[in-house]
Amino acid sequence: MKFILVTLLVFFSAVCVAEELDLEANMKNMGLAYKNSVRATSLEVFNTSIDEFIHLLEKARTADFKQHKTASLEGLDKVIKQANLAKELASKQGLDAAKVPLKSIDDLRKKYHELHEPPGFWQLLFGK
Repeated sequence: MKFILVTLLVFFSAVCVAEELDLEANMKNMGLAYKNSVRATSLEVFNTSIDEFIHLLEKARTADFKQHKTASLEGLDKVIKQANLAKELASKQGLDAAKVPLKSIDDLRKKYHELHEPPGFWQLLFGK
C-alpha cells in the first residue's frame, strides 16, 4: 500500500513540474514570432505571426515571476496592447502602418528586460 501511494505521489509531482511554463523557451519563441511579424511581406503572414506572438504573450502572463511580478505583468499587458494595435492597423491601413506599434514593442522589450538582467561585475563590486 505504501509503495502504491509513494508511486502515485512521485507521478503526480512529476506531472505538476512538467506543466510549469518554461519562460526562457517561451521568450525565445516570442522573439521569433515578433521577428516574423516585423519581416512579414504579406498581411496573411503578418496576421499568423502576430497571432502567435499574442498567444505566447498570454502564455507568459501565467509564468511565476520571482521578482518584479507587478512590473513584469504590466510590461506584458503593454506589449499585448501594442500587438493588438499593430494587428488592427495592419488590417485597416496595411503593413506599413503596423510598423510603429511594432517598434514600440521593441522599446518596451528593452525597458522591461532590464528588470530581470543579472547585475554586472561593476554593479556587484561598487553597487548601483
